[in-house]
Amino acid sequence: MNQNAAPGSELRASREMVTENSSWIGPLRAQMGRVIVGQAHLLDRLLIALLTNGHVLLEGVPGLAKTLTLKTLASCISLHFKRLQFTPDMLPADIVGTMIYNPQDGVFRTKQGPIFSNLVLADEINRAPAKVQSALLEAMQERQVTLGDETYPLPAPFLVLATQNPLEQEGTYPLPEAQVDRFMMKVMVSYPTRTEERAILDAMATTEPMVAPRSVVEASQVIDARHVVNLIFVDEKVRDYIVDIVHATRPPIAAGLNLNGYVQTGASPRATIALTLAARGMAFINGRHFVTPQDVKSVAMDVLRHRVAVTYEAEAENVTAENIIEKILNTLPVP
Repeated sequence: MNQNAAPGSELRASREMVTENSSWIGPLRAQMGRVIVGQAHLLDRLLIALLTNGHVLLEGVPGLAKTLTLKTLASCISLHFKRLQFTPDMLPADIVGTMIYNPQDGVFRTKQGPIFSNLVLADEINRAPAKVQSALLEAMQERQVTLGDETYPLPAPFLVLATQNPLEQEGTYPLPEAQVDRFMMKVMVSYPTRTEERAILDAMATTEPMVAPRSVVEASQVIDARHVVNLIFVDEKVRDYIVDIVHATRPPIAAGLNLNGYVQTGASPRATIALTLAARGMAFINGRHFVTPQDVKSVAMDVLRHRVAVTYEAEAENVTAENIIEKILNTLPVP
């Protein structure tokens, strides 16, 4: 479909394709709801990442079911899943693999690491030092791994779902900036409401094992849905709005926002692409064949919060990246 024009016949076809290819969204949410209480915001962002070939970083204090949510998502999809527990003594070879010398025939053989999976859960990723975290860089961006002289493609779909504890937690390391930027979204996992916590108590306060959710989505359905997401219409004014938002994060800040001196580095062009794809994914999971400005605003915080670095002046005045993004979204005119 021509992305710069939207004839009526093409829009009707796009609408029908969205309806047909999003039929698995409801059953997937229902299956995850058997294990996960609340966390609708988190689930939507995971679905968007799955549909748009993006990676997700989850941050929250221990005990908020970050790992459980990702394991449940993997159980509901017929994909190869691996969980990596990041620790301070971990080595890059523990992730990507290595070359092993065989003394019998005198040759090196490739031993592929657990990264060669469809869904990779990098649990507590900031418990390992930077050299281990950086082992994911090539895999996340190029969907391939180089071992020795050979380059091996990763299976499709390939998705890294990482969890991290807040940096104030003891024994954590900040992620390299190059790796942080490769995460399509950074989602903050908050405490449940009182009603949700009572439901968690009723469901989880038992020594009996939880009922495992069943698989309701095939890999082929995810691939087909990704093709449809690429066809979702984005109007020219919405495209300009996306570019305006990303440009407003870069110093010098546009006049009228009163944020000069607070931003050290803004979002890269990768953020513009990610914001467009995330908005398309949001439209898809809501059954629409076109992107609205509200779709863009609803995902902008998750796409941008880890891509905006504030200055020391901002930190001294308790101004965070979230404050800056919120100011931009509230100030820029909406098409």
